[in-house]
Amino acid sequence: MERVNQTSSVSEFILLGLSSRPEDQKPLFSLFLTIYLVTITGNLLIILAIRSDPQLQTPMYFFLTFLSFTDICFTTTIVPRMLVNFLSHKTISYAGCLTQMYFIYALGNTDSCLLAVMAFDRYVAICDPFHYVTIMSHHRCVLMVAFSCSLPHLHSLLHTLLLNQLTFCDSNIIHHFLCDLSPLMKLSCSSTFVNETVMIIEGSFILVTPFLCIAFSYIRILTAVLKIPSAAGKRKAFSTCGSHVTVVTLFYGSIFYVYLQPVSSYTVRDHMATIVYTVLSSMLNPFIYSLRNKDLKQGLRKLVGSRKLQ
Repeated sequence: MERVNQTSSVSEFILLGLSSRPEDQKPLFSLFLTIYLVTITGNLLIILAIRSDPQLQTPMYFFLTFLSFTDICFTTTIVPRMLVNFLSHKTISYAGCLTQMYFIYALGNTDSCLLAVMAFDRYVAICDPFHYVTIMSHHRCVLMVAFSCSLPHLHSLLHTLLLNQLTFCDSNIIHHFLCDLSPLMKLSCSSTFVNETVMIIEGSFILVTPFLCIAFSYIRILTAVLKIPSAAGKRKAFSTCGSHVTVVTLFYGSIFYVYLQPVSSYTVRDHMATIVYTVLSSMLNPFIYSLRNKDLKQGLRKLVGSRKLQ
């Protein structure tokens, strides 16, 4: 009974955000509102271009559609809450904080799994092109997307339920702009041993496994490409993977910096890395994929051209 009373004493948290100075709030609001609008517009254009162009009805663009949709949802989980904090109260309810954390982990890991699936798609296309249509059938693509979406939600549910078992009885100030697992565990006045153990073992598995799949795929791709005799053939093979490698580097580089460290060492310095994988990567993905992909650029031109004619 005592534990229930302690837990219920914290009914809300205070998100300190990126800056506590009043003069910074409006410029930050304008900056992140612009980023949010660009993210939504860019990813929606990618989805519409792929859905409207028959030439883009391939597994690679099928996965890219879901990646863009996930990026829209991922950013919407984070940025609107930040915008409210910039201009008004910085409080968030206990339930609202756990809900935000759930979707951050579910959607962020969905992004990670989809990037692994896209790497596998490129591996099959380059290393086994004669069996590509058979291996990457529509049925199998749907199953891979379903797995990429369902597993992260189970992972996120596990950590959310474990966090809900902790006692928060002292400070309710979160030194962050979102409800993340590490800052919340630092506020707990009960033991976080189980939470940290599960995060290290299960969390690392969920985070590192897709990355290892991506690394394995690109090692095999690199080996296959180096065997191509012509320079033009090598350039064409690398061009189909360049945008994906850029996105993977941006996404995983910032995630590993934030999460592959003990909870006790989590500091304000990690905010910028968190912004990279939660906000900036979702905004930059449409530009990276469209600028380095002739077929997608052509699809976007067709989409914009058809809208002008209507």
